[in-house]
Amino acid sequence: MVETTRETPTPPTLALWRKLTSKPGGKRLFSTAISLKVPYFGTVLPTVQALEPGRCEVTAPKWFGVYNHIKTFHAIATCNLAEIAMGMLAEATVPVTHRWLPKGMTVSYVAKAETGLRAVAELPEIPEFGAEGVELPVPVTIYDKHDKPVTEGVITVWVTPKK
Repeated sequence: MVETTRETPTPPTLALWRKLTSKPGGKRLFSTAISLKVPYFGTVLPTVQALEPGRCEVTAPKWFGVYNHIKTFHAIATCNLAEIAMGMLAEATVPVTHRWLPKGMTVSYVAKAETGLRAVAELPEIPEFGAEGVELPVPVTIYDKHDKPVTEGVITVWVTPKK
């Protein structure tokens, strides 16, 4: 489904988000759908809380499937959560005329993740996407239930026109 405006068509993922979240249980349904489309995302039981061009917020509960040896949220599971937030941001931001691929990721684990988490991917500004490929660094911060950052990262995305 592609929603169209006078300027540009709305990306299908963003259109689906807007359609489903207007209904009861829509966030859960949308989040289940993305976990079915990308099964590895389901390992952290994500719930997309907010999605708009240039911004995405995703939460994940602390449960035994994400534990490390000291029963905190495993560092790589936080990376998975960061990738979900970045991926949904990219799906809502990159025009339908273009495609995106993750190119690299840098992360810092700044505190133990002892609770459920909230990942926020947010662009300082949305660039113009033209005929040339562009590297788009997407900052992602992951917070614990007390709004303390536990993981900070940048996922670089390569955006090119579709062929």
